[in-house]
Amino acid sequence: MTYFTWRESGLTSECSSLEAMAARFEESASLMRRMAKQGFQLERQGTEQRITHPDPTIFEAWGFVSEESPVRQLTLIPDFDA
Repeated sequence: MTYFTWRESGLTSECSSLEAMAARFEESASLMRRMAKQGFQLERQGTEQRITHPDPTIFEAWGFVSEESPVRQLTLIPDFDA
């Protein structure tokens, strides 16, 4: 399953006001709701949070790059010579 690791390291670190911080959180919440409606899910792997999607096509359409092992990613590449 395609995934990337969610690492929040200061979503609001460059904000200069409470209003800017609130807007940043609202934008993020809106994005995550849209992702959830498209079938993305949050999964825990130890202490990490991974955002996953069962369909690599949708995952890539959002511009995400999978962190799967290279061996697993190679199985997703179609063999046009077969």
